[in-house]
Amino acid sequence: MTAVGVQEREVIAGVPTLVATIDRVVVDAADTYTLWTTFDDPVARRTYAFRPGQISMVGVFGIGEIPISVASDPARPGRLAHTIRACGRVTNVVATLRAGDRITLRGPFGRPWPVETARGGDLVIVAGGLGLAPLRSAVYEALRHRASYRRVIVLVGGRDPSQVLYRRQLEKWLAIQLDGVEVHLTVDDADAGWPHREGVVTALVPEADIDVRASTVFTCGPEVMMVAVCRAFERIGVPRERLWVTLERNMQCGVKLCGHCQLGPWFVCADGPIFRWDEIGEVLGVREL
Repeated sequence: MTAVGVQEREVIAGVPTLVATIDRVVVDAADTYTLWTTFDDPVARRTYAFRPGQISMVGVFGIGEIPISVASDPARPGRLAHTIRACGRVTNVVATLRAGDRITLRGPFGRPWPVETARGGDLVIVAGGLGLAPLRSAVYEALRHRASYRRVIVLVGGRDPSQVLYRRQLEKWLAIQLDGVEVHLTVDDADAGWPHREGVVTALVPEADIDVRASTVFTCGPEVMMVAVCRAFERIGVPRERLWVTLERNMQCGVKLCGHCQLGPWFVCADGPIFRWDEIGEVLGVREL
C-alpha cells in the first residue's frame, strides 16, 4: 500500500507518527492476525522503547487508526508485534495487509503492567480470548527475569479452540514447562480434538493452587470476564490492590484530547490502560457506563 496523507514523523500532540513496514503476517487465531513490523526510520529502530502493556495507535493509510497493545518482547523493541482481530472498518483492512505493506505507529501510550510489584512472589496471568495479546509482553518480561518470581502462572480461556490466541506457543510452553512457566488452558465449547479443560477461565483458578499471600494477578479479556476473574480472586483472599486489569475503551487520540475513552474520572489512554482493581472495580461493574 502507498503512503497517502501521512508524513514520516508527523507530530500529533507531541507524539511522532512513524512509518513501519510489515515483515510478516501470522494468523494466530480465527480472524486474528499478528503484524510483525520494523520501523522505516533507522533512528526509531535504535531508540524506540516500550514497557509491557503499553499501546500503539496503529494506522492504515487513508483509513484510520486503532489502539492496539504491543504483543512482542520489550527487550527487542526494534521489531514489534501487534495482534488484531478483523471486526471493524480499520481492522478488516488490516486483515488484507501482507509483508511489504506499510502502516503507521504512534506511541507507546499509557501505564504499563507493574511487573516490578510482583517480584519476590507469584505472577498470575489470566487471559480470555484476544486478551492474551496485551499480556504476552508481560510474560516475556517475567521470563527474562525468571529468578525474580517464585512462580509464573498463565491461565488462558477462549470461546472454542479456534479462538485460543497463540495456541501453538502456549502448548509448547505447556509441553516443556519452558523456564518454569505454568500454563493452564480451557475453552467454553470444546471439540473432539481439544486435549485440555472445558469451562470458563475462572474454573482454572482452583487447579492452579494459588498462594493468595504472595500472588499478583494481571488479567485481560472481555470486561465481564475481567470482573468475574477479579471477584474470583477476591473470594479466595487475594487483596484487591494486587489485582490489575487493562482496558481499551473507545480510544481514538491516545493523548487525552478527544475524550472518547473517558471512564468516570479517568481517561483510559493516559490514566490507563492498566488499572488496579481497587481503583476501577466499582466503575467497571456498572453497565452502560
